Amino acid sequence: MAHFARGSKKNLMRHFRFPGVGLFLALASTSAHADVVWPALMVETRLFSWWAILLGLIAEYVIIRWLFSLSIERAVIATTAANAVSALAGVLLIPFSGLILATISELAMRPFLEWATFNRVLWCMTFLLACLVNTWIEALVYKRGFKLIVRRREFAWIYVANAISVGIAFASVILVPVRL
Repeated sequence: MAHFARGSKKNLMRHFRFPGVGLFLALASTSAHADVVWPALMVETRLFSWWAILLGLIAEYVIIRWLFSLSIERAVIATTAANAVSALAGVLLIPFSGLILATISELAMRPFLEWATFNRVLWCMTFLLACLVNTWIEALVYKRGFKLIVRRREFAWIYVANAISVGIAFASVILVPVRL
């Protein structure tokens, strides 16, 4: 019996030698996404639509220009830079954080509430989390890249700007569902 247990553990460990490869393939490959879908993944497809980017940039530009009293040029540059960095980082962070949220929902809530992955609470949490991830990244860019003062008030307004931007993507998923 001890030999069987030892052998099983060895076989099990052999499959988990390179866990990062599996995670990368799950997040990066389109075929992996065909069978594994969660709200953050669906929304991310719309976050990179040209019209969602344009509308989001306009909304964020207005708030950032007002919030930090920036010139037109500096507000355009700061907003564009912050959104470029958050888009690059968000390619992995938003689906990954959404996957963690979906997993927690599956393990913690489903046994008690019998909720599937696509429930309203998870969609709302995904929205809030996507806004928070974008806000955190953009606030760092404004603070470190442009030496702007980002306190609670500024963070809250950057969150509002991102809520508008991410809200556009969410609304588009509701109005015109994603075809996978």
